[in-house]
Order: sequence, then C-alpha cells, then structure tokens
Amino acid sequence: MSFPITRHRRLRGTAGIRGMVRETVLNVLDFIQPIFVTYGTGVKNEIGSMPGVYHFSLDTLKAEVDEIASLGIPAVLLFGIPETKDAIGSSGFAEDGIVQEATRLIKQWYPELLVVADTCLCEFTDHGHCGMVHTHTVDGVVHGDVINDASLELLTRTAVSQARAGADIIAPSNMMDGFVQAIRSGLDENGFEHVPIMSYSVKYASAFYGPFREAADSAPQFGNRKTYQMDPANLREAIREADSDVLEGADMLMVKPALAYLDVIRTIRDQFDLPLVAYNVSGEYSMVKAAAQQGWIDEQAVVLEMLTGMKRAGADIIITYFAKDAARWLRG
Repeated sequence: MSFPITRHRRLRGTAGIRGMVRETVLNVLDFIQPIFVTYGTGVKNEIGSMPGVYHFSLDTLKAEVDEIASLGIPAVLLFGIPETKDAIGSSGFAEDGIVQEATRLIKQWYPELLVVADTCLCEFTDHGHCGMVHTHTVDGVVHGDVINDASLELLTRTAVSQARAGADIIAPSNMMDGFVQAIRSGLDENGFEHVPIMSYSVKYASAFYGPFREAADSAPQFGNRKTYQMDPANLREAIREADSDVLEGADMLMVKPALAYLDVIRTIRDQFDLPLVAYNVSGEYSMVKAAAQQGWIDEQAVVLEMLTGMKRAGADIIITYFAKDAARWLRG
C-alpha cells in the first residue's frame, strides 16, 4: 500500500480514545424536565400518549420534584391544567393559579432548582388558542381570529404573576408579534428586571405536538394555530423571528420542535450568540417510547444519540421528557 495513508480508525480503536476525542458531550446540566401540574388531590395520572409522563396534583408533586433534584437536573418547565377555563384564560394570570402555586411550593422545597414558567394562554382558554380571539359563525361553523395586540396585555399579566410567584425564568410560547417586548416591559415595570426571558422564538405549527394536546388539554376548539406559529417549510423566516426577539430583549432563544429542525437549530446557532434551547417535543418522545415498547429499538441508545444530535446541531439547553432517564443513563 502506498504511503502516506490517512488512518482515521486510529482514533476509534478503544472506548478510552473515543472518549478523549469526542467533540460533543451530553451533561445532565443541559436538561430541563417538563412537569404537568393540575388541581385535585392524590392525582398522579399517566398521560396515555406519553408513557412515563404524568399529571400531578400539588400534593403528589413533591415526590416528582425530589427525584428530579436528586438526579442533578437543574431546571423544570411548568405547564398547568386549570380547574376552570374562560375566553381570556384568566386562571393563567391568577395569583393563586396552578402554575403560581406549584412554583411557590417548588421554590420552598428546592430554592436552587430553577423554575421555568411556560407563559401562554392555550391551556387556560376555553377556545384553546394562545391569545384572545374574535369569533363569528358561518353556516353553523365557528371561525375565529386571534387578536394579537390585545393578547399581549394578558400574556404580560401572566408573566408578571409567574415572576411574583417565584419563577426564575419566563418562557413565553405564544408566538404573538411583539410578545418579548411587552413581557420585558411588564417585568421591568414590576421590579422583575432580573428575571430572564427564554423565548420560544422559532415555534413551528408542527404535527409533533399531538401528545402534548392531550397532556395540556389545549387542543384548539376551532381552526388551528397556523396564523401565528411558523410554517414548517420556512428557514429564513426563523432568522427574522429570532432577530425580532433579540431586539426586543430576549435572553435565550428556542427552536421547537427539535428533531425535524436540526438545520434550523444550526442556523440560529450560527446567526446569534445568545444561549439556544431545543425543545424535544411530545411527539418525538412518544414515537421513541412506542418503538421501544415494541422492542424495535434500543431506547437508551436512541435517546442519547438523538439528544447528542440536538446538542451537536448547536443547542446549549434541551427541554426533554427524557431528562430523568437521560440523567440516569449518563451516570452509568
């Protein structure tokens, strides 16, 4: 054989060498674990389409938070399922709302555990949209338009109430135009200028959210969210969305979903220098779980490979329903 020859395999020969030259490393500090909190007592109900993920009432929540903290996961993302819903999602910004109450408890139990509050209205509105709507009926069919600017006031009230309850990070997911600026102003005016905003900057109108609709009881009662969430076909638009959020004061950017949008994560990573979050969403979780339950895949290997891919694409932080499992697996 002629010389020279490049022998790439020299650096793959043993586990020790592979580990030494590994370019992308997952760490438990990369993860945020979502939690669904609800009213009632004694509630720990598994979500049918998301095996291993549960609804927790406040009196069963501590055991879940104990486990998350014991694994070294640094943050949780709270979603609330309210007792009542109305047209403006008033239970979302109530001082005694379910997310606010859960936040107070978690900060009492674990002051150092970061509480990220999802700031949206879809779980709290009776129509299931992420803001106020104007509805009209045509031939017996309800149609509606989401009213952007009027929704900003309600979203700001929600963010302020969450910060007042002790949330460490506000994570607005509504995709209304101008939402970061409105929330930033509201937080600052109420003395929460130190609370960062993790913006759902690039949120696609994705089919991968299906299981979450069951988990959060947030399916739209009419229409869809394509007038405010992004078209999955668009990449350049993602840059414009992220750029707006940066100018409006976002502290962290997010791409959601993650798995089918790794190119978007890489593009946003290359364009902006803020911390970047990838949301490994419910449909991505459920597909892996279903295949693993059938014995078709090695769940641990697939999950760690998938999360590594998100980090390799440029994510600094990963929101994932696999956070607890991944933390255990990384411990070895």
